[in-house]
Amino acid sequence: MNSFWIFFETGLRHVLDIAAYDHVLFLMALTVPYAFRDWKRVLLLVSLFTLGHTASLLLAVFGWLSVRNDLVEFLIPVTIALTALFHLFTAGKASRKEGISILAGVTLFFGIVHGLGFSNYFNSLLPGTATEKLLPTLEFALGIEAAQVVVVLSVLILSYAAQTFFRFSRRDWTLVLSAFIIGVVVPLLLNCPLWQRK
Repeated sequence: MNSFWIFFETGLRHVLDIAAYDHVLFLMALTVPYAFRDWKRVLLLVSLFTLGHTASLLLAVFGWLSVRNDLVEFLIPVTIALTALFHLFTAGKASRKEGISILAGVTLFFGIVHGLGFSNYFNSLLPGTATEKLLPTLEFALGIEAAQVVVVLSVLILSYAAQTFFRFSRRDWTLVLSAFIIGVVVPLLLNCPLWQRK
């Protein structure tokens, strides 16, 4: 039971670490157009993101997938920017409420990309064979999911406050927060290690 809390807490810290805010930025970008009444859709998207994240960790643990770190460090801010841009251009449009299959598939893929960003470090934390690493990986995934719920609830509460007390329309709030996220992500893209390769 002790090891469960160690890896669960590692998952929590992975998401909530202020120095590694890319995960929080992605969750903000993903959640910004939704309200509490959309909780089923939000839960589905966040869980798919966790599934993708966990799948890439497992693939790395078993040695079935390896991607250059500098490429992953470039792709992570790309996923954040694309998600924010999508909501920027669809803010207030009815298409957002239609089928979720494409958005779900993209979110799952983006989860895989984000998981790859942590896979090398996570794999080095775990002693033993790939099979012995399976349970800790799942415990870590539970910590990630719990932390993501905290972030998503925080974004939904912030959105509710902005729309209720400051009279932002949902469309305007989505535009403002999406633009803010893009502004934060652009320097990450420009300073990416990929550009420094020779």
